[in-house]
Amino acid sequence: MGLLDRLRRHRVGSGSAAIHVDDPAYDDWPVLRDFGEISAARAWLQHLDEAGFEAALTSDWPLDRFGRGDIALRVAPGQWSEAEEALGDFE
Repeated sequence: MGLLDRLRRHRVGSGSAAIHVDDPAYDDWPVLRDFGEISAARAWLQHLDEAGFEAALTSDWPLDRFGRGDIALRVAPGQWSEAEEALGDFE
């Protein structure tokens, strides 16, 4: 695995959801929420996963060693409205 591949799928902690770093595959996926730290982002991602949504965490840059950065919670195209409603139940 090359350096670029490692940067694109950065993991903080074992058994944790991937952060897709600088991955153009998610450019068309709408952003539901933005986060500054990974633990909150993963909690919201887990909620969407359990509700049956295809969701991902993305960042333009690798997170720092503490799991902080500019993290976007995204859903697959066409799921934004339903996912937003599902998150409303979580808040």
